[in-house]
Amino acid sequence: MTTDSAAYRSMPFLRADLAVALVVALALAAGAVLRTQSEGRTSAFQSADAPIQFQYPAGWREVGTLQGALLSLEDPYVESAFKTRLTVDVRDLDPAAAPTLEQQVNRAIAERSTQQGYHFLAADEALVGGITARQIRYAYVAQPIDEPRRPSLPVVVVAREYVVVAGDRTYYLTLAAPEAEYDRASQLFDRLIASVRL
Repeated sequence: MTTDSAAYRSMPFLRADLAVALVVALALAAGAVLRTQSEGRTSAFQSADAPIQFQYPAGWREVGTLQGALLSLEDPYVESAFKTRLTVDVRDLDPAAAPTLEQQVNRAIAERSTQQGYHFLAADEALVGGITARQIRYAYVAQPIDEPRRPSLPVVVVAREYVVVAGDRTYYLTLAAPEAEYDRASQLFDRLIASVRL
């Protein structure tokens, strides 16, 4: 008789435990769905200065453009002192003496090689907006907080850049992300590149 009453008394606790587990599972599922929806939302970019348009993650925010870049965005949700960054740069070409795509790629590699801890990874052919392009991958070390008395460790950054010559312009679309975030950011960048129209 004692065993039956002990088992009977533990039933409400078992039911409560199952209810808590169910609520936690539902909350996790709802969080996963919300994250997927928020990462899947996009915003459109179209420039009045250059004939380029594409879709980028809606949660990314515009930051001050770097040295005349057409657009500079960053992902504010990255848990690193260095935030994942997308930069779009456009340079006009001289139609009388336009450099080849290979010359533009070599120039981009030479410019990027001045970054601290630069390491070239690869250069491959690619298609961007139906136009033959080159993809450059490299890594470097960034010191995101470079102020006295503010401790910050350097961050290994992996970058992927597309160089596209379209008409009388060269487009440089660059993704730079902390190494730990690169795979996730790279998937978002693939979607962005697939949406580019020149």
